[in-house]
Amino acid sequence: MKINSPACVVTGEKAVTLKHYEIDYSGVDCLVKIIRGGICGSDFHYYQHGRVGNYAITAPMILGHEVIGIIEKSDRAELPPETHVAINPSKPCGTCKYCRAKEENQCINMHFFGSAMYTPHIDGGFSQYKIVSGDQCIPYSATVDGQIMVFAEPLAVAIHAVKQAGDITGKKVFVSGVGPIGCLVAAAAKVLGAAEIVTADLSERCLQISLAMGADKAIAANSTMLDEYANEKGYFDISFEASGHPSSVNRCLQITRAKGNIVQVGMGGPINEFPMMTLIAKEISLIGTFRFTEEFRTAVSWLENKKINPLPLLSSEYNYSDFEQALIFAGDKSRASKVQLVF
Repeated sequence: MKINSPACVVTGEKAVTLKHYEIDYSGVDCLVKIIRGGICGSDFHYYQHGRVGNYAITAPMILGHEVIGIIEKSDRAELPPETHVAINPSKPCGTCKYCRAKEENQCINMHFFGSAMYTPHIDGGFSQYKIVSGDQCIPYSATVDGQIMVFAEPLAVAIHAVKQAGDITGKKVFVSGVGPIGCLVAAAAKVLGAAEIVTADLSERCLQISLAMGADKAIAANSTMLDEYANEKGYFDISFEASGHPSSVNRCLQITRAKGNIVQVGMGGPINEFPMMTLIAKEISLIGTFRFTEEFRTAVSWLENKKINPLPLLSSEYNYSDFEQALIFAGDKSRASKVQLVF
């Protein structure tokens, strides 16, 4: 059995096209009709630069890893046709030492939607139809607005980041860099019991969104108002660095209290003059965070039960046939936070 499926494909730097694929879905686990997808930073980096980090586009690749859809065909009784599902874009191998330890986000053979890590590349979910494993399909109520449920994947990233800091109940929290992930970190921290959440960014637009997402106070990143938090070896119990910029990392080290935690969320390059003595003298724990594990199911549950409203982050939506215009708009950080494609 075959079906025609248009898809949003990147072929190189500033080179995208709408390509039609014929999908053979006979004998597959699940065939999902995609209804909506969110554009992530990796998607517009592949578009703008033809690569993400060391992974360059060498063949046509379908973009997208923040997608939801409706089951079209399924071999699983728990996933009958017409079931609305959020699709976990992670497909760990299940056999490596990390998978056996339930640390699947560290899988050494991970296949992740829309990634040029392997050759052939791993196609993403910006396609009218997508064949997936039933294990990747998390059902949710059809009454939930698709605009909301598309945030399941980035929210899972944020929940995992907050959990990396341990129990944050009653803690004073700082979030540096409030793009979509930083704002979702602030929202997740609020749900998980933070007593106070302060955010910082250079963008006034982003700061206002962070307040709508749960921050108690938002301060311009270049403001001297932040200096007072450095008194007495720092104020915040936990800082989440979500920009990846060296000045932001330094700021977190200054205003996180002695014996506090810094969770590094933002991806950036090497910091040539990292203030190691500050880290040592204040006995600060610097913690990395990467993707998610069981938090994807948690994110679906939170969105379904309205624990978090992510819609302040939604800047625009486009029909999938206009996805190049959507990518251009998504790359304009002066105007865009999250952009969604409608299929």
